[in-house]
Amino acid sequence: MSKKLIPAYLLTFVNVLGFSILMPVLPFIVKDYGAPKWVFGLLLTLYSTFQFLGAPFLGSLSDTKGRKPILLVSQAGTLLSWVIFGGALLLPNFPVFGLALPLLIIGLSRILDGITGGNVSTTNAYVSDITTREEKSYIFGYLGGIAGLGFIVGPALGGFSASFSIGYLGTVILSIIISIITLITIILWLKESHPEEKRAPRNRQPFWKTIFIVRRIRDLEPSPVVKSLFTLKAFFSSMMAFYIATISLFLIDLFKFDEGELGLFLLVAGAFLAFNQAFLSRIFIRKLGEFKTLLLGLGLSFIGLVAITMTSNIFVFMGLYYILNLGLSLSFPTFNALITIHANPKKQGEILGVSESINSLATALFPVIAAAIYGMIGFPLYYLIALMPLIAFILAFSSYKKLGKTAFSDR
Repeated sequence: MSKKLIPAYLLTFVNVLGFSILMPVLPFIVKDYGAPKWVFGLLLTLYSTFQFLGAPFLGSLSDTKGRKPILLVSQAGTLLSWVIFGGALLLPNFPVFGLALPLLIIGLSRILDGITGGNVSTTNAYVSDITTREEKSYIFGYLGGIAGLGFIVGPALGGFSASFSIGYLGTVILSIIISIITLITIILWLKESHPEEKRAPRNRQPFWKTIFIVRRIRDLEPSPVVKSLFTLKAFFSSMMAFYIATISLFLIDLFKFDEGELGLFLLVAGAFLAFNQAFLSRIFIRKLGEFKTLLLGLGLSFIGLVAITMTSNIFVFMGLYYILNLGLSLSFPTFNALITIHANPKKQGEILGVSESINSLATALFPVIAAAIYGMIGFPLYYLIALMPLIAFILAFSSYKKLGKTAFSDR
């Protein structure tokens, strides 16, 4: 089982790395090219918007064509996006449409990486194909740990590379090498997990219709539990979109961090995330069951978001931040596990694609809005963000009472 999961681990790591590696440096890249702050939010939005478009399409395609060919094509696209990003850094700095040419090309690379980054749904479907009901929760916890590792390595590489003469280019080169290794791993090690006899009939629905999430959910006819989970995922993803778009700005304002210090903080945060998702989440799930663990995660996320605004002491802040981090760590794997448990096996890729699109839509719509609101009101924005997991908690508890613990496979 472990060898079969290695490609999935690498894909998860590379997908997160492609995002996290830029978090401590992208605000400074934008600044170096003389662009306003909203361009930072725009670059985040471009990636997420096109991931939103790509996820359901790739997920659905993997249900009919198999997982391996889709993962190969998508990983090749990620590799190409990094090559384009590296090329952009070598271009002369002259304005086009009011922005530096390198920033425009970086934007194109983020679009390509976003489209092919929709392989998250296919990766999750592959994992679901080769794991048993009992294994899903802790395997998705391990995947969360791998994602946490990406959040450790990414910011560390981004911040560290900024101190060398080749600057951001060194990080890009390393990302290209990692992408090549992942591509080779898929070719040599990944076995097709979705044979033809299990595949869904070809979906002839036009591509443009795949972006309408409500219609997709209706056409998929998911169970009441999956519908409830989609609603909860929408609130959780909105919270994450606001959080990711503003946490770097929040830390820079609160502690006056530079690139290296911000990268170091995100490294520690990623270490928390990796440990919590790989180890603690499994313990909580074993003791409480998936759905009660999700409730706990949402509750801790609410408490943590409020608490981190209450101190400017870095040591106290880290303790309070751990509460938030643990809440996120418990929520991530349980969402994916519960959705795969209750999804139609023939439509798992498409259902996971819709789930990932909910996340991508939130992160496509809200970064620019979040950055703008933060610029106007500052730290109090986090009280508004905290309402999102609180609402999700209330809705989750209501659904649990309405549908019953049997429906949610709670143990």
